[in-house]
Amino acid sequence: MKAHEGSIQDVYIQPGESRLVTQPAIFRTVLGSCVGVAFLVPRLGVAALCHPMLPRCPLNLHGKSAGTRYVDFAIRDLARQLDSLGAARTETRVKLFGGADVLTVADGHSRPTVGRLNWEMALRTLEEEGYGVAASSLGGRSGVQIQFHTDTGEVILRRLDRTVSRRRTKPPEPFHPSGRRQ
Repeated sequence: MKAHEGSIQDVYIQPGESRLVTQPAIFRTVLGSCVGVAFLVPRLGVAALCHPMLPRCPLNLHGKSAGTRYVDFAIRDLARQLDSLGAARTETRVKLFGGADVLTVADGHSRPTVGRLNWEMALRTLEEEGYGVAASSLGGRSGVQIQFHTDTGEVILRRLDRTVSRRRTKPPEPFHPSGRRQ
């Protein structure tokens, strides 16, 4: 965490982390199939962001830090923290991002991707917890970088370029002066 202009903290949220602040901050993260769920309660000056990686928390999981890797757990955990600060669900602004299909899936598979499962679980859990979603950008084929300004609630989203191939390519074959390949 580093100080930003005007003493606003600049906080990078890693995959599997959640953070709640009572002072202005800029939360930054990069999302692929993960989701980012931003919470803002203007009346209290409270904001939070979670960056869960998988949809559903296993029943036998022990420990809060392990649980924040899961969409349902991370949302419910932040909901309880906001409750303890006196935040009403109806006054809490929620924004939801990510859940992209960043990994190539062979055609013909009808199973939902991890990205889709993540954003579907986020929407379901938010609804079960009584939150409405004020804004969202979900799915797609490329990841996003977000900056959540907790003092204003503004979220700046930048799509990541998918034109750079992630596949390993073969090095070129050696060229022989006679024009033949060796």
